[in-house]
Amino acid sequence: MQRHYKGSGAWRRWAAAALLAAASAAGAQEAPAPGQSPRVDAIRKAGELRVGVLQNAPWLIQDVSGKSGEAWSGPAWLLAREYARRLGVKLTPVPVSHETKVPVLAANQVDMTISPLAETPERLKVVDFVLYSATSVCMFGRAGNDKLAQVRSVDDLNRPGITIAYFTGGAEEAWVKQRFPNATLRAVANSGATAPIEEIMARRADAAPINRVPWVGLKRKVPGLQVFPAEANCQQSTEKASPVGLAVDKGQDAYLAWLRQVAVSMKPQLDADETRVIEQLP
Repeated sequence: MQRHYKGSGAWRRWAAAALLAAASAAGAQEAPAPGQSPRVDAIRKAGELRVGVLQNAPWLIQDVSGKSGEAWSGPAWLLAREYARRLGVKLTPVPVSHETKVPVLAANQVDMTISPLAETPERLKVVDFVLYSATSVCMFGRAGNDKLAQVRSVDDLNRPGITIAYFTGGAEEAWVKQRFPNATLRAVANSGATAPIEEIMARRADAAPINRVPWVGLKRKVPGLQVFPAEANCQQSTEKASPVGLAVDKGQDAYLAWLRQVAVSMKPQLDADETRVIEQLP
């Protein structure tokens, strides 16, 4: 069920685009033929697909121990590996930084950046996205809190009598103020934790926001917590959602269309691999 939340337009556009692409993806995943895409022609000629890499869990994970078969894993790597397989070339990771992961595309130093990027209006001006996931927020509290006994959704937290804690200067601060105008808001200094868990356990607050990814680990470490939305352990939350994907340089329509079709066809595999990574995170 689609839940109401502020800033949901990007998520809805992505979901609609994915459904549309899925409808036409079957039988339309052949890579562009020679002459249809200069980028694909260059990749085939070079014999390699160059991908910008920078770890960002749960989508792209680096194994620096050397114990696994590959140095990289996660759904972003799984998708890039499939692109290379279909093109018949090797997959070459190119290290990038937070500062260079977008500029390397225009500089033709990589064919795509698979270090996961959130789609933003600013980035859309300079790159195109192949979306396959999303970030979002969960709201959690103590399972034994009587104030939460009748709460069934995030909407139910937006009422007098509910105190919501958030980190001052944190990523969720502005969203919390907009999403819960009727609740009592409690700003606290960031302790270095992923969420203001101390406020919840000390009963100074009834609920607090946390990114959906670290929520899984927090629930495992701290017994007796509950989350909203509760479905799928909050992993399908659309609260404060932002589409996530890989990026390519602008002006490559045939290349981009093919990349998106392959991503849609692999969505179940990518989702499963993302779940695997999240469940293994500390």
